[in-house]
Amino acid sequence: MTAPLSDPSTSRPSGTAPLGTSPRARDLGIPFDGEPGPWNAITDVAGLEVGYVTLVEDGPAVTRTGVTAILPRGKAAAGSPCAAGLSVLNGNGELTGSTWIEESGQFQTPIALTNSHAVGAVHRGIDQWMARHHPAAAAQWMLPVVGETWDGYLNSINADTVLPEHAAAALDAARTGPIAEGNVGGGTGMNCYGFKGGTGTASRVVRSGDDSWTVGVLLQANFGSRNELRVAGRRLGPDSRVPDPMSTTDWFERDTASPAHAVAGAGSVIVVVATDAPMLPDQCRALARRVSLGLARTGTTGSHFSGDIFLAFSTANEGGLGSRMGAGGVVVEQLSHVAWGSMDPFYEAVVEATEEAVLNALVAARDMVGREGHRSHALPHEEVRAAFAS
Repeated sequence: MTAPLSDPSTSRPSGTAPLGTSPRARDLGIPFDGEPGPWNAITDVAGLEVGYVTLVEDGPAVTRTGVTAILPRGKAAAGSPCAAGLSVLNGNGELTGSTWIEESGQFQTPIALTNSHAVGAVHRGIDQWMARHHPAAAAQWMLPVVGETWDGYLNSINADTVLPEHAAAALDAARTGPIAEGNVGGGTGMNCYGFKGGTGTASRVVRSGDDSWTVGVLLQANFGSRNELRVAGRRLGPDSRVPDPMSTTDWFERDTASPAHAVAGAGSVIVVVATDAPMLPDQCRALARRVSLGLARTGTTGSHFSGDIFLAFSTANEGGLGSRMGAGGVVVEQLSHVAWGSMDPFYEAVVEATEEAVLNALVAARDMVGREGHRSHALPHEEVRAAFAS
């Protein structure tokens, strides 16, 4: 894997990233509500690990893509079920394993994010990794959770450059701690609000007396038109002086050999919400529904051509919600959960962390040149600082 000179950090599998390597949204003066966790990342949820493989190559096919892997309870407990729920704002996308989550209220595999045409390869890579590391789980059935967004503007999306071994490498690279954002993992070739997009993350702490819980968000941002972007109410998208060639050039007409025009706002966003608070599957579904409100704070109206799919899960109640054969009779389980009347602080946390994760993705991303010389410009930090200078 080789990276362009402008972005030497995207040349190998990675998990954690050193603090202070790049400014984040709040470092540029953007105000946010709520209390973030120590790393302001999904990895603030105890035990959760994230890993990346980033593929940036200029031949034989121009490649700007990758894989993001999430292990809710880490590699050692990759087959342990988590209560889970889904929400869909617009269904022009894919999240494998979703029908089983809807049926059983849980999943029991790693999660991965990649590009739209690499879902099969990544799905197979998770199967292979689980067979090596958790053979007892793999001996029954597995339904890996793989989400996608479309990176075909910068990436040669039909070149089959993402392989099963890349998914396995991302899982092997998964770590806790602060994580890289922007042009990394599955977010490498993505675009957001007419700027370079990619991977973003944030977290919030919910406190009650002496107790506290964490809500973390990781998303793959590839959605929104330039005209929509609002940052804390400021019109940073419409007022930006940076070109938006994805929306204003004839690349789509040339690709399709037709008079069709690229639609601003097409793309997708996959959002993963994790919490260590004990939640029932329906409560996870309620958390996932609040993701739309966090995205809306950044301006999106939810394009018809955008697949906006959200997964929320809880790492509490480990050992519960099992679904394996051979129990030998009826098994009765008990789960603890947050009372429904106490859910509002967790809804707030989801909305706040989602908003910040989008803006972290935009701030972390860097200019990128992809296939056919297609360019994607990053959100200029100086424009952000100027908007919040007074």
